[in-house]
Amino acid sequence: MGSIQELAEDWLRLDQDPITRDEIQSLVDSKNTQELEKRLRKRIAFGTAGLRARMEAGFSRLNSLTIIQASQGLAAYLLENAPHARAKGVVIGYDARHQSEKFARLAAAAFVAKGIKVWWYKLTVHTPLVPFGVGQLGAAAGVMVTASHNPSKDNGYKVYWSNGCQIIPPHDVGIAQSILKNLEPVSWDADTVDESLLVESILGRVRDAYYSAVTRVATNELLDTNAPRFVYTPMHGVGLPYMQAVMERLGLDGNMIVVPEQAEPDPDFPTVKFPNPEEKGALDLAMATADRHGISLVLASDPDADRLAVAEKVDDKWHVFTGNELGVLFAAHVLESLDPDYDRSKLAMLSSAVSSSMLSVMAASEGFHHTETLTGFKWLGNGALDLEERGYDAVYAYEEAIGYMFSSVVHDKDALSAAAVFLSATATWTAINLTPFQKLQQLYKRYGYFASANTYLIANPDDPGLTNALFDRIRALGGESAKTTATAEAAVVPDHTITDSYTYPKAIKSGTIKVTSWRDLTVGYDSSRPNYLPILPVSKDSQMITCELDVPETDGVKVTVRGSGTEPKIKFYVESRASTAATAQASADAVAADIINEWFEPEKNGLTRA
Repeated sequence: MGSIQELAEDWLRLDQDPITRDEIQSLVDSKNTQELEKRLRKRIAFGTAGLRARMEAGFSRLNSLTIIQASQGLAAYLLENAPHARAKGVVIGYDARHQSEKFARLAAAAFVAKGIKVWWYKLTVHTPLVPFGVGQLGAAAGVMVTASHNPSKDNGYKVYWSNGCQIIPPHDVGIAQSILKNLEPVSWDADTVDESLLVESILGRVRDAYYSAVTRVATNELLDTNAPRFVYTPMHGVGLPYMQAVMERLGLDGNMIVVPEQAEPDPDFPTVKFPNPEEKGALDLAMATADRHGISLVLASDPDADRLAVAEKVDDKWHVFTGNELGVLFAAHVLESLDPDYDRSKLAMLSSAVSSSMLSVMAASEGFHHTETLTGFKWLGNGALDLEERGYDAVYAYEEAIGYMFSSVVHDKDALSAAAVFLSATATWTAINLTPFQKLQQLYKRYGYFASANTYLIANPDDPGLTNALFDRIRALGGESAKTTATAEAAVVPDHTITDSYTYPKAIKSGTIKVTSWRDLTVGYDSSRPNYLPILPVSKDSQMITCELDVPETDGVKVTVRGSGTEPKIKFYVESRASTAATAQASADAVAADIINEWFEPEKNGLTRA
């Protein structure tokens, strides 16, 4: 790696975008070495199935040059590893964020320059339409330009493989290596999509097939008589026209009221602090709209419409369902919709390692198969396909971050199919005089009360080593620094056994709450396994620890702490199971506070609380 002056010269040589060229030139002229180091020293890397970063100049940011380089690398990788990639082509979509269309056009130009066909969505789309299109068209890959629910100054580049799922190893590593071999831009012609014979506009055909798939998964004869009225907000994103079309096909367009202030796409997201339906206050406008219309149900999608939030007016207060609560409600609806003669042993549902244990309890009780995966729908989608190859009907998967997947539509999270299924389920519950909230209480009485206390700490983005240092400190809280032969490489060896000691905290709260199991997916250790090797994949490049605690008056508390793959955050997932809702929630809240204060010491380490 050269000097910062050499890196700046390299940038100015490669970049033909006048805006970002001027940004770097200005930093060079002002001798702002510190900012140049932030922008240029470290190259933007593939994270959660692609790239995501702030939009500004620099190799570590998202901009025209890094988009072109990523696309060239992906194109070269496809030509080497995907049979008939040129003819099968790549599906490209984009949302309504700043520069999304521009980035998508530059990506298309890079694929065309390699002779690869481009299936082009000429209008803004919601993210699930890209993986759906990959499957519908038999494409070699798909690219969606979006940063989902990130702040307005961010954007991203999400990659799907030919199976319609987000990329996983070894493709992510292979693409990253291919990018480094293809850094010299070949084409800056954003008008290629309008001129090349290799580009075919295909939105209408794919969109109609998608609507038909959603209609099939959500159709319910009770919708005609029991469908609820509801308020919907696309949260300044691209969801509205797609939601309207789905509702029209289900005959529910007259049941939907749209939040007017958030109806149209606006990349600045002016009415919310963060365009994330999970954030506190994000649903305030939707709830106020519902109150004005006397409606007790709110549905919201994030800006790229792949995640769904739901709130219900219970008595005189709004209850915002957690991702886990919605997750088990969907699972219950799937079960109740089965034909009485269906063999439940063939049914499979999936959830991620940070999601509620309630789905696994339901599976054990009801006789269907449950699989736990790593976080992210790249693992859930690919996991569902693996189960289907083994003969299961892997119809549904969810993650606590309000993501829901119905496999008959797409092998990725999708707010619109989830919204349609939720309304169908609500109609079914209404027929037996239950609201969604009341149905949830019925499930708790059957399977036990599960309560979560999920939160996060924000780390200093200019101190990238802090998160790793904090996790390493946790691993040594049980005594001397751990020495173990459990590594990412060793974890794939079936007969590998850890022979050295692995040190981890044996208790919290001055030893009064015991740690009963400990799983570390960064180093490859699981105290509950005979050979100490986790079942789930291990990666030394990401931080993730799970432990179970013996907490009085509960059936156990599960804690997972991990570093975010897309943001400078340390995320906490705490769940308690108890005989009452109050006990479950109180114990989850208490453990979350103890873990944060004892393990991470936010004030001492400069971490900002959520």
